[in-house]
Amino acid sequence: MFSRKFAKVSSLFQSATYLNAYCSHKYLKMISLESVIENNNKSMKLVDALKCELTSIQAELLNRKKRELRGENARLQKQVESVKAELIALECRNGKKQIPLPGACSLNTASCDDGKDNQPQQFQKKENVEKTKLKNEKKATREKTQEKTNNAAIIEVPVDVRRLDLRIGKIVEVSRHPDADSLYVEKIDCGESQPRTVISGLVKFVPLEEMENRLVVVLCNLKPVKMRGILSEAMVLCASSTDKIEVLNPPENAVPGDLVHCEGFPREPDAQLNPKKKIFETCAPDLKTNGSLVACFKDSPLHVPGKGQILAQTLKNVQVK
Repeated sequence: MFSRKFAKVSSLFQSATYLNAYCSHKYLKMISLESVIENNNKSMKLVDALKCELTSIQAELLNRKKRELRGENARLQKQVESVKAELIALECRNGKKQIPLPGACSLNTASCDDGKDNQPQQFQKKENVEKTKLKNEKKATREKTQEKTNNAAIIEVPVDVRRLDLRIGKIVEVSRHPDADSLYVEKIDCGESQPRTVISGLVKFVPLEEMENRLVVVLCNLKPVKMRGILSEAMVLCASSTDKIEVLNPPENAVPGDLVHCEGFPREPDAQLNPKKKIFETCAPDLKTNGSLVACFKDSPLHVPGKGQILAQTLKNVQVK
């Protein structure tokens, strides 16, 4: 009986010891946390004080620089006025009439206000000769400019594939046109800052999933036109037969913005094709695929230099539109 009570007392004593140790540990942790918080507050106050001091120093340096610049501006203004006065005096001595600005008084012009009739005759003759010379020079310049314009009109870039701005693009977004069942609305990355919006009548020939995230050949310098209320800014090139249309495939390692070239026709694309001159319509009959599925202009392959040729999927010897 006594031993059981003793054991119970011992157990209670041990529990009290553990509790005391636990409380001591928590107390030490609390003291440590309070110390960290206090140090943090001191650091924040120090940072704020340094910021205020830095702001004050910057303001003082700025004011000092402003004072220096004002002083320098004043000195320069005096120098300008001095040089201006000397120039006016020299012009007056050489018979140059001074014409003051409206509402302003010119410096040192009193001696020049007598008019042109009081100028020495030799200076009047010299002035007339200079005016005649200047007039002749202007006339010669106008004639040269007109001659260059006429020459440029004569030497016009040939109407062929070189004037078409063909680039590689990637369709980053495609959907059905809300107002036309046969049209797709595509967002095409052509290597520019913003994707171009392009309308294509391919719904009946190419499934939507085949249009997504694919590389295409894009004619980029057509004049933008609205198609059922949406502005189309380019055209996707396709191989086309009477009953089938296939989107042309660029080389696999091509990237958006790559330029498409044609052998024998160095690129000289117009900034924007003039619809009245029908440049694309003139080139279109000679844009075809050959027996090897390669897109060509007059049998010269379209290609991305160093990366490969533009190919159709299955259509041979058909128009490219």
